Amino acid sequence: MSFQTARPYTYLSIAAALMTIALKTGAYFLTGSVGLLSDALESGINLVAALAAFWALSFAATPADEDHPFGHNKAEYFSSGLESILIVVAAIGIAIVAVGRLSSPQPLEQLGVGLFLTLVATAINGGVAWILLRAGQRLRSITLRADAHHLLTDVWTSGGVILGILLVKLTGWLVLDPIVALCVAASILGSGVKMLQETSAGLLDTSLPPADRARIANIFSGYEPQGIHFHALRTRVSGSRRFVTFHVLVPGNWTVQQGHDLCEDVEEAIVQALPGTNVVSHMEPLEDPKSWTDLELDRTVDTPRS
Repeated sequence: MSFQTARPYTYLSIAAALMTIALKTGAYFLTGSVGLLSDALESGINLVAALAAFWALSFAATPADEDHPFGHNKAEYFSSGLESILIVVAAIGIAIVAVGRLSSPQPLEQLGVGLFLTLVATAINGGVAWILLRAGQRLRSITLRADAHHLLTDVWTSGGVILGILLVKLTGWLVLDPIVALCVAASILGSGVKMLQETSAGLLDTSLPPADRARIANIFSGYEPQGIHFHALRTRVSGSRRFVTFHVLVPGNWTVQQGHDLCEDVEEAIVQALPGTNVVSHMEPLEDPKSWTDLELDRTVDTPRS
């Protein structure tokens, strides 16, 4: 399964959420396990997150306009932020229910059928998470990556719940069920906090990863033997789009056409190395002292000049 945009993958996420909610809710009613209840609640969050992802990706795909000249890509962060908050709220709710069961454990029933339903739901989540993670990396979509990591967390927590139920069946210790639910809540909470941090980083215009900045620096180094200098490199990520700006210092006796051709070559090289990047360069004369007064803007290439 391979689409050229991120939005079609949200249909798969929505379908998976609906199926797993039905399966896990059925497993909870059959067994009475609070651990399975926590798992079903997390699948409910998956559905809300998938619907939010569909909206965010739809809005992010709208073209740039006069009020939003850089596009609407940051809409993806609304989706990942909402999902993070919902995860934290669900973790607190699960913990409250589990603490109540600690003081009043209840017997579990029809464990075989309940576990089978949970295993089927876990397999669905695992398969969808794998698809979304690959698509999110390929399309550079924080929304798909967030959804994938949440589903993977669901897979691991489901495994923990199943383990807890099996331990209850083997030992007869009913208290193990709410204890496992508390562990699930802690895991979900950690996932929510991590995703919230990634969302905050995107909203604060975090620069490109070191590997991407290194590719840009390597491109610059290929022109430096010609006497060309680069500085004031600034990068940022907005959803699936990258933005790069920098200054190009060329000999003052160059014609405008020469400088323009050089800038076009450098910009094209960056786009080839980092597809989907919006690149803006600013040309300056090498001999003018004013061209070197903005070195403090440099974030990658150290170009001191005496």
